[in-house]
Amino acid sequence: MPATSTPAAPKPTEPKHALDIVALARGVGMLITLDGCIGNAQYQSVFGSLTSLERFAQAVRESVAA
Repeated sequence: MPATSTPAAPKPTEPKHALDIVALARGVGMLITLDGCIGNAQYQSVFGSLTSLERFAQAVRESVAA
């Protein structure tokens, strides 16, 4: 019986621009808190006003467009 090969799983694509979303969030006035660490994974929460969320969205758009 011939061996059959299964197709490899697609690799996740790297974003064209690496964004540091935590730095962007801090830069627009959002509060970042560290909720905890499990192994190498960090769990964080982001808090801010609707206005700061709008500034964050604009910062992301500008970062991707650059």
